[in-house]
Amino acid sequence: MHLKEEQIHRLGEKILNDLAARGEIVLKAERGALLSAIKGAISADLQGEATLERDAERILEENLKALGKGAAAIDRHKMLRMIKEKLARDRKIVL
Repeated sequence: MHLKEEQIHRLGEKILNDLAARGEIVLKAERGALLSAIKGAISADLQGEATLERDAERILEENLKALGKGAAAIDRHKMLRMIKEKLARDRKIVL
């Protein structure tokens, strides 16, 4: 998933506001620093997901090339989803 910087900012604010409103966190640091940390975590997660997607595409293409003409009978989307799920489990990424 790709989010614009503004969307990440709004999501970070929503998370911070909701946690504070429910009393699940007590702000001990500057709000801006906390918001920056949340946005950094969201961005890192999105980058990890994008890397996973690229790696899954690469592996799929390699496998399809290795299969040659037999690759025509394979459901590309199903195979890609299976590869992504396997990579996510191996890398401990929650999709």
